[in-house]
Amino acid sequence: MAVAQAETGRTVTTDIPARLDRLPWSRWHWTIVIGLGTVWILDGLEVTVVGNIAPRLSEAGSGLPITSGQVTGVAAALYVAGACVGALLWGRLTDLWGRKRLFMVTLAVYLAATALTAVSFDTWWFFLFRFLTGFGIGGEYAAINSAIDELIPARYRGRVDLMINGSFWLGAVGGSLLSIVALNTAVLPKSVGWRLTFALGAALALVILLVRRHVPESPRWLLIHGRDDEAERIVSAVEQRVEAERGEPLARPEGEITIHQRRSVTFLEIGRTVFAEYRRRATLGFALFIGQAFLYNAITFGFGAILTTFYDVPTGDTGFYFAVIAVGNFLGPLLLGKLFDTVGRRVMISSTYLLSGLLLFGTAWLFDRGALTATTLTACWCVVLFFASAGASSAYLTVSEVFPMETRAMSIAFFYALGTAAGGISGPLLFADLTASGKVGDTVLAFQIGAALMCAAGLVAALFAVRAERRSLEDIARPLTAVTGPPRTGVRTARATGA
Repeated sequence: MAVAQAETGRTVTTDIPARLDRLPWSRWHWTIVIGLGTVWILDGLEVTVVGNIAPRLSEAGSGLPITSGQVTGVAAALYVAGACVGALLWGRLTDLWGRKRLFMVTLAVYLAATALTAVSFDTWWFFLFRFLTGFGIGGEYAAINSAIDELIPARYRGRVDLMINGSFWLGAVGGSLLSIVALNTAVLPKSVGWRLTFALGAALALVILLVRRHVPESPRWLLIHGRDDEAERIVSAVEQRVEAERGEPLARPEGEITIHQRRSVTFLEIGRTVFAEYRRRATLGFALFIGQAFLYNAITFGFGAILTTFYDVPTGDTGFYFAVIAVGNFLGPLLLGKLFDTVGRRVMISSTYLLSGLLLFGTAWLFDRGALTATTLTACWCVVLFFASAGASSAYLTVSEVFPMETRAMSIAFFYALGTAAGGISGPLLFADLTASGKVGDTVLAFQIGAALMCAAGLVAALFAVRAERRSLEDIARPLTAVTGPPRTGVRTARATGA
């Protein structure tokens, strides 16, 4: 049913959210994970490749009149600025037009911009399409995290969300290894290798776009926007598939919700909800995003420059070191993710932020004393980022589950944009100079700033984190369209009252 045909203004009682949450894990859920989550692999590939090929782009014969500082500073800041702008625009449209429409459009924007980056012939062109690539990926954060949380059962939501957001680092491993080939002039000319890395990213995005066509719209979004018949068809089809796969009937769902359907929620309502009714949660989201944004956008992605500046690591070899810390980053969410659903959000979010901050302070102290080599510095970063990556992924999980359904995508977009703008735009511009200055004290200061912000975010999480583990989204934050009244049980299909 098209949006224009949706009936709103009705009051609908439904158990569809309960039916989604009581589903056992199935092949259908893996389809969701693959169709939606693999885009973070592309993001990791994109960011890592740019960081590692920066020295080569600045060399004569690369085909671009650009400096290494412009690549890791200006271009990185433009990429993040594009992501922030894109998140806000696409986030609003995701809440208005639906998750599926937007996660198809944003991936198409990302694909086109990445392909056009590959044919850059001047600095301004490279900058423009780095901005537009970020513009597409920013929308992905809002649309994808909204859809994932609304489709994955409550008892698996934490680990799945962390694993998907952590898959960024699988792309980072691939980007690191790919950059080794791209920087090898015995294999590819200077002016060709870096272009092929972007072209490969566009090709992978096309494959994901084809797979993503089979991911359905969020039934929760459909319910609120007057498309309850379509929501019922989607959920019934999924239940039939899961029952056929398991060879037994599903458990009876428990609980229902009554909502008054609406097409949209105003910015005023969103602002009042997030910053007046949920002030503590807003403070939490801001702190988590600021901490992780500075650690990653400001410092981690300058790791290659640190290796070449202080340890004389050849530019063609930095990819090996970055691949190691990328593995540490991926293992954190993968191995710790289940604990966010069992031990709980508050303990795990606060501890991962605090541990990574304290370990980074220790790394800064060792670096200042000259006690580290390129290998041992990489080992230290690997341990720091094992915990930091789980914490950073939990920031996206947090803001995607602690606000009402109608504001979800916009909330993700807002906190992502605000935190990333503070840490991801100003960070690269500031820390590119600090880590490339050749002065040990400057790099130590960069480490300490990132560590302090992670520790501060960990303390905020210890106070304000929401105990959202194994709870339905509607229980964590009641939808704005929900009709006040005691919940009833036993209703299997949506039914409408009123006109």
